[in-house]
Amino acid sequence: MTWLVTGGAGYIGAHVVRALAEAGLAPVVLDDLSSGYEEFVPAGVPFVRGSILDGALLVETLARHDVRGVIHVAGFKYAGVSVKEPLHTYRQNVEGTATLLAAMQEKGVDKIVFSSSAAVYGTPDVDLVTESTPKSPQSPYGESKLIGEWLLADQGVARGLRHTALRYFNVVGSGDPAVYDASPHNLFPLIFTALDEGRIPQINGDDYATPDGTNVRDYIHVVDLATSHVAAAKRLAAGEPVEPAYNLGSGDGVSVREIMTTVADVTGIDFTPVVAPRRAGDPARIVAAGDLAARDLDWRMRHTLTEMIQSHWLATRRRIEPSESS
Repeated sequence: MTWLVTGGAGYIGAHVVRALAEAGLAPVVLDDLSSGYEEFVPAGVPFVRGSILDGALLVETLARHDVRGVIHVAGFKYAGVSVKEPLHTYRQNVEGTATLLAAMQEKGVDKIVFSSSAAVYGTPDVDLVTESTPKSPQSPYGESKLIGEWLLADQGVARGLRHTALRYFNVVGSGDPAVYDASPHNLFPLIFTALDEGRIPQINGDDYATPDGTNVRDYIHVVDLATSHVAAAKRLAAGEPVEPAYNLGSGDGVSVREIMTTVADVTGIDFTPVVAPRRAGDPARIVAAGDLAARDLDWRMRHTLTEMIQSHWLATRRRIEPSESS
């Protein structure tokens, strides 16, 4: 069975592609390379360069590769930037998803795993986020992901679409040194870019009501996340029941200061992070329960924080010093 991975040349999508191939589910990648890299796509995996807004290309790709299911990772993923660029965000994430679903309907493709986000919850006032925690997105990005989930549900009622959404929390690490997180907004790239440029990484606020005063977040390894995408695809293909949405979270979480300390240990770079003021709207703690995903999607934390950081560091060094890492 062939699965189309939209956004399969991006950091997360490329890991999903590798996991599908390892599981014997033939992947096909469609990506416009706005934030992905063609070299992230493994040799031998068909690659189509194009946008999910191009309905004709989607129909052609689904037909040419005899696609039976879709893992929809493509989208505009920057929550902070989305506040300044709401129309672009909605066009990519809402119109793009609707265009994809229309192409799937036309070609009779009735299975989809959707890349959603913890951003659908906004700033929850609970210690542990579950799938039933009220949704209160606080950015156009979070709103667009919630609308994407609604689109899937509505198409399920109208056309029998089989679907599930995976709500990511903070995805880190690397399963292949050739694939790295290139986002200019995520914590790990920010830390390692600062160190590479001789700057001291920054903590935004150390006076929160947490054990060490810094924000506590849920960090999950990208390989563990990719494994659950494959499990979701297999359940859909087998006609097994799935939940409308699953949290991919640790149930625990770590603080920003813990991350900084572990980065120093892993890299051997001795530094004391600069403490800056809090950022407006940053909650003290966001941690998710992954019980439903553990039950259905082979979800578990297979990597320690040290292993997450080590894998990210290795990929970062390969990117910065390719001749020395090859």
